[in-house]
This record gives sequence, structure tokens and C-alpha cells, in this order.
Amino acid sequence: MVVLPIKTEIDSKIMAKIAEVMKGEKPPYYNAAMYYMENGKDLNQALAWFDKAAEANPKAFWVLHQRANCLAKLDKKAEAIEAAEKSKAMAAEAKNDDYVKLNEKLIKSLK
Repeated sequence: MVVLPIKTEIDSKIMAKIAEVMKGEKPPYYNAAMYYMENGKDLNQALAWFDKAAEANPKAFWVLHQRANCLAKLDKKAEAIEAAEKSKAMAAEAKNDDYVKLNEKLIKSLK
């Protein structure tokens, strides 16, 4: 058996693509924010993009949930709880029990 290490530099390609598409007519704020948050990039930038994604789709409880996660990572617990509570209420109204539970779990972890 021969082991060959394979390396790819995907992060720089993704970051370049994000920079490019964010200049377009309809920037993918949510997707860019998720990449930043999940990959240890600038959380303040991710939060700004979550805010813009929430403005664009005010009923998107999943965006508010991820915004709450981002706030939690920024150690802004009170704001994170507030965002999670709002997301939870919106998810309950939309009858999405999964997001209700996700928000409850996040809120519990922050108290």
C-alpha cells in the first residue's frame, strides 16, 4: 500500500470567490456569513452579513438562529439569547419544531 498525501488550497479559492460574488447585484449574505462563522473567519463581518440576510428575508428564522450562534461566538450572550428567542418564536409560528429545539438548546447553553 502506498500513501500519497493530497493537499489542496481550497480556502483561498473560496475566500476569493466570496469577495467576488459579494460585489454582485444579489450578494449571498447568508452563505458568506455561514462560511466565515464555520471556518473561523472574521465573526464581526459574518454578523454584518447575517444582519443583511435577515433584512432581505425578515421571516427567515434560520438566519436569526445562525445570527444568534454568531453572537454567542462573539461572547455577546444577551444579544444571542434575544436573537434566539426571536428565532424560536418565528420557528414556532412556522411550525418548525427542529428550529424551536435548536434555539432552546442554544438559549440553555448561554444561561
